[in-house]
Amino acid sequence: MGSMFRGEEVVLVQFFLPTSAAYSCVSQLGELGLAEFRDLNASVSAFQRRFVGDVRRCEELEKTFMFLQEEVRRAGLVLPPPEGRLLAPPPRDLLRIQEETDRLARELRDVRGNQQSLRAQLHQLQLHSAVLGQGHHLPLSAAPMDGLLERSPLLQPPGGPHQDLRVNFVAGAVKPTKAAALERLLWRACRGFLIASFRETEQQLEDPVTGEPATWMTFLISYWGEQIGQKIRKITDCFHCHVFPFVEQEEGRLGTLQQLQQQSLELQEVLGETERFLSQVLGRVQQLLPPWQVQIRKMKAVYLVLNQCSVSATHKCLIAEGWCASSDLPTLQQVLQDSSSEAGVSAVVHRIPCREMPPTLIRTNRFTAGFQGIVDAYGVGRYQEVNPAPYTIITFPFLFAVMFGDVGHGLLMFLFALAMVLAENRPAVKAAQNEIWQTFFSGRYLLLLMGLFSVYTGFIYNECFSRATTIFPSGWSVAAMATQSGWSDEFLAEHPLLTLDPAVSGVFLGPYPFGIDPVWSLAVNHLSFLNSFKMKMSIILGVTHMTFGVVLGVFNHVHFGQWHRLLLETLPELIFLLGLFGYLVFLVIYKWLCCSATSAASAPSLLIHFINMFLFSHSPTNQSLFPGQEVVQSALVVLALATVPVLLLGTPLFLRWQHRRSLRPTGRQPEEDKSGILDSSDASVAGWGSDEEKVGCPGDREEAEFVLSEVLMHQAIHTIEFCLGCISNTASYLRLWALSLAHAQLSEVLWAMVMRVGLRMGHELGVAAVVLVPIFAAFAGLTVAILLVMEGLSAFLHALRLHWVEFQNKFYLGSGYKLSPFTFAEED
Repeated sequence: MGSMFRGEEVVLVQFFLPTSAAYSCVSQLGELGLAEFRDLNASVSAFQRRFVGDVRRCEELEKTFMFLQEEVRRAGLVLPPPEGRLLAPPPRDLLRIQEETDRLARELRDVRGNQQSLRAQLHQLQLHSAVLGQGHHLPLSAAPMDGLLERSPLLQPPGGPHQDLRVNFVAGAVKPTKAAALERLLWRACRGFLIASFRETEQQLEDPVTGEPATWMTFLISYWGEQIGQKIRKITDCFHCHVFPFVEQEEGRLGTLQQLQQQSLELQEVLGETERFLSQVLGRVQQLLPPWQVQIRKMKAVYLVLNQCSVSATHKCLIAEGWCASSDLPTLQQVLQDSSSEAGVSAVVHRIPCREMPPTLIRTNRFTAGFQGIVDAYGVGRYQEVNPAPYTIITFPFLFAVMFGDVGHGLLMFLFALAMVLAENRPAVKAAQNEIWQTFFSGRYLLLLMGLFSVYTGFIYNECFSRATTIFPSGWSVAAMATQSGWSDEFLAEHPLLTLDPAVSGVFLGPYPFGIDPVWSLAVNHLSFLNSFKMKMSIILGVTHMTFGVVLGVFNHVHFGQWHRLLLETLPELIFLLGLFGYLVFLVIYKWLCCSATSAASAPSLLIHFINMFLFSHSPTNQSLFPGQEVVQSALVVLALATVPVLLLGTPLFLRWQHRRSLRPTGRQPEEDKSGILDSSDASVAGWGSDEEKVGCPGDREEAEFVLSEVLMHQAIHTIEFCLGCISNTASYLRLWALSLAHAQLSEVLWAMVMRVGLRMGHELGVAAVVLVPIFAAFAGLTVAILLVMEGLSAFLHALRLHWVEFQNKFYLGSGYKLSPFTFAEED
C-alpha cells in the first residue's frame, strides 16, 4: 500500500559488466525486469555501435522467420504458442539457429517451387485433355451440304482453284472473361477467314497459383492462309491463351488423349509425394519456429541494450546506467553476481547521484491496474507525489453510482463484471481480439465496483428498474391525511395521485429504516422531493471531495519539506473553500436538523441567504436561521477575501527572501544535503519547475537565477485558478444531481412506454404470455442499449471529469514519466 500511496524510491545506478558476461547479465535483468537502462551512446550513430552486426543478424533471422510464418499460414496451419519459459539463447547458438533456419527456408522454397511447377504442368495436361475431349466439329458446322462426316475432306480434290491452300487448326483454352473479346477480335482482324468454336469445360480445373477451382473456355479455330495464322497466334498470345497442338484425325486425337491422361496420373503421384514432403517440412517449422521467434527477439533486445552501454578504457568491461527501485538493489546485485560467476570477475552495481527527476514507479496488480490507469490517463505523477489511485478505488465507483443509482441496472453490471472476473484466467478470454471486449475486460474490476456501488445507491434511492420496492413498512399514514383533509369522492375521482403533506399531524409515523420511503413513488410531488434531496446531496459530496483533495496536498508539502506551503497555500485554500462553500454545506445540514415539517412552509431560503452573504445585505422577508447569522456570514466573506492576497504574494515573497538569504555571505560552508538519493530544493526555481514540488538530488543545489516576475505570474495563475475553480467546481458537482434525475426519468419513461403498455395489453386481450415475450425482449434490449451502455458511459465520463478536474488538480500535478524497465514480458 505504501507504493500505491506514493511511488517507490527510484535511484540511478551504474553497472560495470565484464565483457565476457555482459550478455548473460543483461539477459537475466530482462527476465526479472528490474532496471531501466539509459543510452550512454546518444551521440553515436546506430551504424557505428559495437553490437550492430549482431543486431543485423537477428533482424535477418526475423525476416526469414516472417517467410516461414507466411508459408505456414499459406498452408492453412497455425503456429502453436511456445511452451514453458524460454531464455535468451547464448550467442554461440545464434549460428546454429541461423543455419537451421536457412536450411528450412531453402527446403521450403525448393519444395514449394517444385510443387508449383508440378501443379502448372498438371494444369497444362488437364487443359490439353479438355481441349481434345470437347469434340469440336468445325467442318460439319461450316459445310453447306448435309450428311458430311468428320472424316470427309475439308477441301475439293486436287486440281481445283484452291489446290495450293491447306486448312490449319489452332486449339487452346482461355479464361471465360476473355472469350467474348477474343472471338470478336479474331473475327474483325481476320475478316471472317476463319471458323472458331468456343465451348466451356464440363469440369472445373484447379488453378495452379491460387488453388481454387476455375472454369475455362476451350476453342478450336480453323483457317487457311499463312498470314491469317500469324494474326491468330499473335492475338492468342496477347490474350494469354494456352495453345496446344491439334491432330486432325480422330484416331490420333484419341491416342494423344490417352497419353495425356497417363501422364496426368503419373504427375499426380509425384505431386502427392511432393506435398507429403512439404507437410513434413512445415511440421518441423511449426515445431521449431515459435521458440526461435521468442529467443531471437530476446537476443535482439539484449544486443540493443548492450549498444546503449559505453566501453571502458581497457575494453575489459561495459559501463551502463539505469534507474532502479532502491528496494530491488539487493536482488539486482545478487542476479549480476550469479550471472557473471562463470566469467571469473563479478559484475558490480552501485548508486550514483542524479541531477534530474527520476521516473515514477507504482506497482499494481490486476485489481488496482484499472484504477491506476484512470489516474495515468490524466498524467503520470511526479516522482514520489501523492498518488490518487488508492482513493479513486472508492470515490470513482461511488460518484458513478450516485448518477447511476438503480438496483436492477447495477446488478446487471455487477453480474457482467463478475463473469469476466471469474473467467479472467481462461486463454480464450485473454486472446479475444475484439477491441470493445478488451476495453471491458481490462476494466472488469472497475465495472465490478461500479455495479456494486450502484446497487447500494439504488437501495438508497429505492429504485429497481424505476420501480420502488417495499422492503420495510412505510413510515407514512395516508389514512390520517385523508381523515383530516376532508377529501370527497369527487375529489378522489379527479385526482388519481395525491400530494404527500408531512405537515399534517399523524401522517408521518417515523423515518424509513433505509433509503427513501416507497410511498413517495405514488405522490405527485415525488420529483420535487427528489430534486431538492439530490441537489443538496451533490453540493455536500462535492465540497467534501474537493476539501479532501486540498488536504492530500499537505502530504506532498510535508514529504518534500515545503513547510512554508502549509501556511501560505494550504491553510488559505482551506479557509477560502470552507469559509464559503463549507458554510453552505453547514446551512444545508442545519436547516435539515432544525426546520421541521410544520415550519417548512415558512423556512428561510438558503439560496437567498447565500446571495446576501456576498452582497453584505439582508432580506426582510427571509428570516435568519440562527442568531448572529449576518455577522458570521460577513466575517467569513472578509476572511475568505483576505486569503487571496496571501495566496497571491505569500509564496513568491517567501522564495525571494529565501533566495536573498542564500546569497548573503555567512563565512561558513553551506549546509550539507540530507542523506538519501533525493532531497527538497525550494531555492532553485529553475530546478524541476517553479510551480511544482521542487525535488532535487544531491549536488543539485547550485544557485539559479531567481526571477520574481515569473514566480508572481505563475502564482497569480494558480490563485485565480483555485479561487474561480472553487465556484465552478462546486457547480460542476451538480452533474451528480442532474444525471441521477435523468437516469431515473429515463427508466420511468422506458417502463411506462414499453412494459406498462405490454402488461395492460396482455390483460385486455387475455394473451399475456404471448404478448409479454416480445414486449419484455424489447424492454430488455432498450434497457441494455440505452440505460446500461449509453447512460453508463455518460455517467462514467462525468465521474472521470470530476476526478481529473475537480479533485486531482487540488494536489496532483501529473507531469512525471513512468519507469519502463527492460523486461522480456512482452516477448513471452
